[in-house]
Amino acid sequence: MAELLTERTVLTTLAALAVLGMFVLLCRARRVSTSVEDATLAALHRVTRAAPYLREGLNQESADKTGPHLRELLACVAVGIVDGDGTLLTWDGEANHHYADLRTKIEQVLRTGKRDFLDHGDVVCEQRPCPMRHAAVVPLEVEGHVRGVLTVIADGDRKRLLRAAAEVAHHVSTQLELAELQESKERLAQAEVRALRAQISPHFIYNALNTISSLIRTDPEHARDLLQEFADFTRYSFRNSGLYTTLADEIRNIDRYLTLESARFGPDRLNVQLKIAPEVLPVVVPFLALQPLVENAVRHGLANKPGGGTVSVTAEDNGSEALISVDDDGIGMDPELLDAELANAHLTGAHVGLGNINNRMRATFGNDYGLVVETEKGAGMKVIMRVPKFAPGVRPEPLAPVDEPGVGLAAGPAAGR
Repeated sequence: MAELLTERTVLTTLAALAVLGMFVLLCRARRVSTSVEDATLAALHRVTRAAPYLREGLNQESADKTGPHLRELLACVAVGIVDGDGTLLTWDGEANHHYADLRTKIEQVLRTGKRDFLDHGDVVCEQRPCPMRHAAVVPLEVEGHVRGVLTVIADGDRKRLLRAAAEVAHHVSTQLELAELQESKERLAQAEVRALRAQISPHFIYNALNTISSLIRTDPEHARDLLQEFADFTRYSFRNSGLYTTLADEIRNIDRYLTLESARFGPDRLNVQLKIAPEVLPVVVPFLALQPLVENAVRHGLANKPGGGTVSVTAEDNGSEALISVDDDGIGMDPELLDAELANAHLTGAHVGLGNINNRMRATFGNDYGLVVETEKGAGMKVIMRVPKFAPGVRPEPLAPVDEPGVGLAAGPAAGR
């Protein structure tokens, strides 16, 4: 996913360079009376207004919104956008009676990926005067594949039309490529969330239900409370939407998980400490970013330690970031062995959750936000993550209301358990 982000940065830079070249072309061709700087700013404004719609991908809605901005930018008679199947998505401007004359050219450009040109003198036209003098048909390409066609109708110089249409088509293609990269990123993130769900231990589910079953006769009230915790845990963990959530929701789900595990292990074998600063509760984190770390601490760190131990979850305010850690005093492991297992997790399945979360953190917030793991054989393990309080485009999706409230968080400087 980090590679996707790098490619996205390169594409954005190339798009900016292409736009600058287009600015110079348009400013010279129009021979504006205002300064070149003013014309450049105006062109930049038009490109900026069109970009958000292009980032939605190539469809009728985005084409309808983009067309007027492209026509204004090119100062042309009309702009038409056709998708990869040859369907006209939008036509903004005049001379639409010549679209039928352009069909053969459009189909050829879709097949070959090479731009084409149509002169008004090459068609039969009964409209006098006709606003069209020339038409350029330019492919919209993404990674070498033609995704559509941009058609530009003009009444001016043919050479300028070809150059301007090519520059604008390149800009549109770059925005469409960014849209596809974003879609690929989201599909990959969703796949990683599904992988994390699959990693939720079947043994945990079995053991939780078995614990609840054993309490039904001896302590029905406790069994009922645990059953509600289990229902809320599974409802949250297996929800179908949302790549991000708040730290508050993640902590609540961890609390449910640890409540169920404590009932199974007993308070003497599993001690729990939650210390959460209230000011970081609204911080947005990747969905299921913490629960697998806590489960790893219980299953691998404490379950095999005679007498059990303590798992601690801490979230602190750290200026522009939240500093979160999951710490256990379990059996730990050799750091070199952990590095080797993480490097081959995709083959062996070992520590998939840890590597998964590390990749998602880096992809969401940048390469500087990977997990930090401190461990030593016999000395437990501590996993640390830094989360920025604000990241562009990272927003939580509201959870559906539940019938009964889940476990709340204590008020005060830190919530403790």
